[in-house]
Amino acid sequence: MNLNQIHNVFFIGIGGIGMSAIARYFHSIGKNVSGYDKTATSLTDDLIATGMNIHFEDAISLIPVDYFVENTLVVITPAIPVTHSQWNYFMERDFTIKKRAEVLGIITKDTFCFAVAGTHGKTTTSSILGHIMYESGADATSFLGGIVENYNTNLIGNGKSITVVEADEFDRSFLHLHPDMACVTSMDADHLDIYGDCASIEASFVEFANKIQDKSRLFVPIGLPLSGTTIGINENADFQALNIRIENSAYVFDIKTPTDYISGVKFKLPGKHNLMNALMAFSMANSYGISREKIVNSLASFAGIKRRFSYQIQQENLIYIDDYAHHPTEIEAVHNAVRELYPNKKVVAVFQPHLYSRTRDFIDGFAKSLQVFDEIILLDIYPARELPIEGVTSSWLLSKIINSNKKIVQKDELLQALVMSDATVYVTIGAGDIGELVDPIKKALYEKTF
Repeated sequence: MNLNQIHNVFFIGIGGIGMSAIARYFHSIGKNVSGYDKTATSLTDDLIATGMNIHFEDAISLIPVDYFVENTLVVITPAIPVTHSQWNYFMERDFTIKKRAEVLGIITKDTFCFAVAGTHGKTTTSSILGHIMYESGADATSFLGGIVENYNTNLIGNGKSITVVEADEFDRSFLHLHPDMACVTSMDADHLDIYGDCASIEASFVEFANKIQDKSRLFVPIGLPLSGTTIGINENADFQALNIRIENSAYVFDIKTPTDYISGVKFKLPGKHNLMNALMAFSMANSYGISREKIVNSLASFAGIKRRFSYQIQQENLIYIDDYAHHPTEIEAVHNAVRELYPNKKVVAVFQPHLYSRTRDFIDGFAKSLQVFDEIILLDIYPARELPIEGVTSSWLLSKIINSNKKIVQKDELLQALVMSDATVYVTIGAGDIGELVDPIKKALYEKTF
């Protein structure tokens, strides 16, 4: 497929974080970009502000009249139902229709492609790597699954020869990519509605890893069942983080590489999982040939990602953190980071489960990871692409949590519940529309305290 012959790009599901990065890319190179999404969000507001034509009704009449078969590419997200009328309109008329991952594979095929895979950590790792590339002056474009605070966007740079991409395991999307250098941050079970079992998802990661024939260009945490350059924290790995301490709420540590030793590296994001992500990005950039000084400076200046342990309020007696965590392992990482920073403060966690199937598949893990917070507030399950599953509810999850300080509230009751809490640290967690509640929560907590 020759993208030069495409004048128009229509996105079905344009408001998704991965879809929106590609939409920004096509808009930046002069294509006409339009699209549909189910609901308006702050992300779609940003896209509209750049000049994209976005609507929120599945109506054929809203497709631009000059989007013809011969000059239009249609990009879809797997979350769109097959009954979607616009999608069917394009299919019936033989438009070129590609999944997001297929388009990303086409865009990056003729570049040196860094691909970051893993059930956890890929957004942070790829964002750090994209920041390193931009700050070092590399000719790179980075397609990211989060809004990077340094740039307020999920598309960094406009380079032509290097790309940094998230390699998404959902729907086996990452198998469409053509990576030259890659990492796998983790291989925990997830998306069992797609894969069926743990063995299938692990096999898919192995297939992805096999795209890198030179295993020195594949980076994996120590202990992961893949051959490659190993990464570890206080472990005997090819790249090691050592002498870790916290100074002024930031990590300071040393890095031992196969050929060098670097002292006093600084990184602001809390949590050992984020330290691992930083070390992974360092290792890839270092092995590619980016200067050590530029990498270290970039790690120090990385400001984080919206909805990834994102501070909304950071005062002595009031902390509010928002995080995208939607898997038990990710929630556990959030809790560990909070306890490391605020060991003696009361912490209330608000969690919105994401998907009925994920809640069902990991119900015990969710209960275990949530019950260690001092107070737990659950919202109803965010369905996303799914229909309800009988018996799978937030009430069921609540019954599994061994902690008496727990309750379920409706979204319109949440602000009052938080105002009534006597906690010092507030954490909102989830991948659904809980992110749209962040600003109202922030305002309510400020008014309560100040």
